[in-house]
Amino acid sequence: MGRITVGSENSTTVELYYEDHGEGQPIVLIHGFPLDGASWERQIPVLLKAGHRVITYDRRGFGRSSRPSAGYDYDTFATDLKVLMDTLDLRDTVLAGFSMGTGEVTRYLGSYGSERVAKAALFSPIPPFLLRTDDNPDGVERAVFDGLKDAIVADRPAFLKAFLDDFNNVDKLGGGRISQEAWQSQWNIAAGASPLATLASVSAWLADFRHDVTRNDVPTLVVQGTEDRILPIAATGRRLPALIADCRYVEIEGGPHDVPWTHGDELNSAFTQFLAEP
Repeated sequence: MGRITVGSENSTTVELYYEDHGEGQPIVLIHGFPLDGASWERQIPVLLKAGHRVITYDRRGFGRSSRPSAGYDYDTFATDLKVLMDTLDLRDTVLAGFSMGTGEVTRYLGSYGSERVAKAALFSPIPPFLLRTDDNPDGVERAVFDGLKDAIVADRPAFLKAFLDDFNNVDKLGGGRISQEAWQSQWNIAAGASPLATLASVSAWLADFRHDVTRNDVPTLVVQGTEDRILPIAATGRRLPALIADCRYVEIEGGPHDVPWTHGDELNSAFTQFLAEP
């Protein structure tokens, strides 16, 4: 457990909280919205057992990291990741992101290259470009994101309840793939995040990663559930094999957005097989 300084705001430093466990090839796990690094609970023991060094960190504004009023954009997020990579001098690294964390992986590779990176994994990905525009007709209408921001401003705890229900497809999987207690734990973590970061993250989701994905020159695993209600699979995961030069693509039938939790065994199997490839 440690902290790395990535910037400052007025009289305070901006720090990322991170955990660094095990030995072997390093894997950096980058969490999704609105959770923190502890959300990799179902992956960490499997990766440690497979002989990997596992690093998790909390994105700025979330978990135990600092809560500045600015910096909630993917250029800054990728720079934060670079500071962590450089400070820990990580090499031959696997960068693995879930949901919002896939943006950090993609923007890092697009901006800083793969000198320190051997492989990448994108679970329930946000790239290549989520917003519908004239040259991106498969995206999502801007009004949807405006509605999310309005809901956060009006009643953030209520927004999080509805969001996490769709995050896990609770109407179908509740009580089976995800318990009420696990759902409540997610809500508690989400409610404890910075309100400013929660709101600003929605705008960050509209980042255009189309240039970044073409610069991804490492073997990349993409895994997504076919019933993802947060990031529509047709606009996200299914587009990536045509854009990433060396891409392995896996769909989890009936999986929601939160496949690392609800379908942890299936995701772990695909991930460990990918990691074992030469």
